[in-house]
Amino acid sequence: MVRVAIDAMGGDYAPAEIVKGTVEALQERTQISAVLVGDEAAIRRELDKGSWPEDRITIRHASEMIEMAEPPVMAIRRKKDSSMVRGMQLVRDGEADAFISGGNSGAVMVGGQAIVGRIRGIERPPFAALMPTRKGVILALDCGANVDCRAEHLVSFARMGSIYMRDVAGIPNPRVGILNIGAEEDKGNALVKEAYPLLESCEDIRFTGSCEARDVPEGVCDVLVCDGFAGNIVLKMYEGVASALLASVKEGLMSSLRSKIGALLIKPALKGTLKTFNTDSYGGAPVLGLKGLVVKIHGNAKAIVVKNAILQCETFCEQNITEKIRTNIAEQNTKKQADEKEN
Repeated sequence: MVRVAIDAMGGDYAPAEIVKGTVEALQERTQISAVLVGDEAAIRRELDKGSWPEDRITIRHASEMIEMAEPPVMAIRRKKDSSMVRGMQLVRDGEADAFISGGNSGAVMVGGQAIVGRIRGIERPPFAALMPTRKGVILALDCGANVDCRAEHLVSFARMGSIYMRDVAGIPNPRVGILNIGAEEDKGNALVKEAYPLLESCEDIRFTGSCEARDVPEGVCDVLVCDGFAGNIVLKMYEGVASALLASVKEGLMSSLRSKIGALLIKPALKGTLKTFNTDSYGGAPVLGLKGLVVKIHGNAKAIVVKNAILQCETFCEQNITEKIRTNIAEQNTKKQADEKEN
């Protein structure tokens, strides 16, 4: 049984959509239990609107919530009884295997590192987001946790991302690309130019070179590494374009009688294609490199995103990704120390 704690008060549509998505996930999978953290009265009101698996959903009351505009460090320090802090404490104390929140992104990062803790050897845990492509999905990291990075951080992102895509997405030897403004090796800013040869020399990853933003939807790589500033821009633009394009296609198909008839004929094929490029289908962005699983979902997430994030946690935990990352980083650090001693 995978135990998932959910911040019931985090996000624009909390607690209604959070509770709804939790119930839907547990109705679909019997091997998941959930702890809804937040205002108990408000959570119960939402649960009582329909049937729910009472044996697998518990409520952990929290009297406070962290607002979106609050300074992250101060919020985590002062609001000890907030739904976010209490939820992360469940992961730290082994009472939950994962924690999901649609709340303040900065507070999620600060709390993740201060409460759950970083794996030894990981300096900068990144947000890792799945994005749809023509060939499947691509994992982009960092997508907003660290706006300024060093070259060695991108190397650790590549290693963690490769483990995730191998064991969660089932890609045997994931291709790693670095986000750049051109395909040539000598292009890019100082960070990219410094990180490129480091990635190229890594024997434990399959580095394929630079990846331009326009090539991301084509799926030219499986893992895309970048600093959090560029990654967040790519992710938000990607989501915005996908949303606008899907809306435009639907409007076009409903614009006339002829197009409506055509829509009926192509509906089965079109439905599958549109679903593939709906970013809501991919859950949230796990914070890789922590001692326990913390997943960030968008503040405007609806029930479908919450549901998919919970299902995502089940796969992550079953594949023991945290331990695999810990082992990989430890091995690389041991190897680095041995090389330095030799030289």
